[in-house]
Amino acid sequence: MDRPPPAARGDIGRRVAARRLQLDLSRQDVALRAGAAPGYIQYVEEQSATPGIGFLLRLADALETTVQELTGGTVDLPGGLGRAAREARMVELDDTECWALLGDHGVGRVALNDGDGPVVLPVNYQVSDGEVRFSTGDRSPLAGADGKEIAFETDHIDEAFSKGWSVLLVGTVRTVTDEDEALRLRETAYSSPWAGEGRDRVMILAPRRLTGRRIVVDGAPGQAG
Repeated sequence: MDRPPPAARGDIGRRVAARRLQLDLSRQDVALRAGAAPGYIQYVEEQSATPGIGFLLRLADALETTVQELTGGTVDLPGGLGRAAREARMVELDDTECWALLGDHGVGRVALNDGDGPVVLPVNYQVSDGEVRFSTGDRSPLAGADGKEIAFETDHIDEAFSKGWSVLLVGTVRTVTDEDEALRLRETAYSSPWAGEGRDRVMILAPRRLTGRRIVVDGAPGQAG
């Protein structure tokens, strides 16, 4: 599987490359779906290309997304602005599906009670050996949750077809107190916290409960039935 360039110069290219890898598609796969040459897909990903609306529509369909998503038009909007799909249904996910959707890293939300009421905090997370780890600051409400039970949730919304999935973990979170181990975990993480420096406290969530749900829309791209 070919990988995207280290830094695609065009914002559209960066989004195309990221979405292609999310779907585990090669450039050849996308080219076949979009009716284009693989070389042009590479050009779009690596150069400051401005494709026409006709090609963007085909490309968005090939990547199972929307033109707005590829061009960054929905970056500052909350998810879920579309209407519900007709004949949608909810299905429960088993543990294997839940872990597969979590992947090995991403962005999720931690819910806890900090003494002044419920708090929900976004975190960059990493999955390893059936546990979820993330870094936070010493002054964060999350730091005070050491040894307590919290909830962790992550999800994905497909705006074009009003479908998506959600995975929830509940369990006790603990601080990694061994400095050498904490340093190793920070250095091997996929990314440092998006929120910036000063978040060196590594915490690990060992879930006692794992649940997931998916909204299924029959006939939508990527959906059997």
